[in-house]
Amino acid sequence: MNMKRRLSVVIGAGIAPLLALCLPAGEASAHGYVSTPPSRQAQCAAGTVACGDIKYEPQSVEGPKGLTSCSGGNERFAELDDDSKGWVATPVSSKTSFTWKLSTPHATSTWQYFVGGSKIAEVDDGGAQPGETVTHEVDFGNLTGKQKVLAVWNIANTANAFYVCIDVNIGG
Repeated sequence: MNMKRRLSVVIGAGIAPLLALCLPAGEASAHGYVSTPPSRQAQCAAGTVACGDIKYEPQSVEGPKGLTSCSGGNERFAELDDDSKGWVATPVSSKTSFTWKLSTPHATSTWQYFVGGSKIAEVDDGGAQPGETVTHEVDFGNLTGKQKVLAVWNIANTANAFYVCIDVNIGG
């Protein structure tokens, strides 16, 4: 290797770490889940139900908008879709507050709540960036008994959403 080339390699190797530190970091992606009533992710994190990877990152169930699964279509978190896993159904009233815990708040288009494939509530945030926690009151109407709620956090500036399932016993 000639002297000029060797000098270029040494200088490049020395400058590369400095450039990496000085360049702006990419935008962090949003992360969050429902903590109250305890969602399936929250039950995994607390050890209430034995789970895999989701135990360590309950905020990471992200997938394309428009899905209807607890796992957000992510095979890594497929156990969240297993209704026979022993999820604890929290007793709630017909009007219940759902609190999201957000580890990385991000601009939000809507928050949606579904039971049995039907949308029962939607909150339009119009692109606003939420705080570290967000609470919505959801009216279950005439629904009673054990139900699985699919809560969806639609991010405003990406094609993705975050998915959470919460097992409840309405009036129970």
